[in-house]
Amino acid sequence: MKVVVIGTHLCTDTLYAINKLMEKGHEVGFKDILACHEYLKEYLALRDSDKLYDGIRNTNSLGVPLFIKEDGTKTLDLNEVL
Repeated sequence: MKVVVIGTHLCTDTLYAINKLMEKGHEVGFKDILACHEYLKEYLALRDSDKLYDGIRNTNSLGVPLFIKEDGTKTLDLNEVL
């Protein structure tokens, strides 16, 4: 299964998730929000409007890694994509 991971290479949770997904044979697309302005804009639009982030907005949590499955389903839970 192909999974897009939105996060940053500076986040240990993001790096751990990418490694776990690759170990399980998933095809991983990585969007590093600190390395690409367009990825950051895409992420901020999701974080500002997607219900997935209702509990994270206005907190100190960044809300990464974000996983987007092939069918477009978004989750913050690595176990849902493993």
